[in-house]
Amino acid sequence: MTRKLIRILTGPAFMALAVIAHPAAAQPRFNCAEHSKIVEFLGSHYSETLLAVGLINEAALLEVYVSKGGSWTMLVTNVSGRSCVIFAGQNWETVPVGPGVKT
Repeated sequence: MTRKLIRILTGPAFMALAVIAHPAAAQPRFNCAEHSKIVEFLGSHYSETLLAVGLINEAALLEVYVSKGGSWTMLVTNVSGRSCVIFAGQNWETVPVGPGVKT
């Protein structure tokens, strides 16, 4: 189940979800900039630090930044170093996974 979910989240369907997650009346808009500038902004304004990273494909990387207060941001970064914020929210909760952990 987990591998299937990962495939869904890292495939084209995930990017399509980012576009349709906006209200119909609103135009999809991604906030994009150089990776280091976004990371600096997330740290200085929201105290978010890198929690997780995953390879989407040969040309893109997904990163999750989270603060101790629970704010979170997901970035997609391409091979040229340009990043776009695709999702952000509140109340992040890290769920322990591993041997002996019941889900």
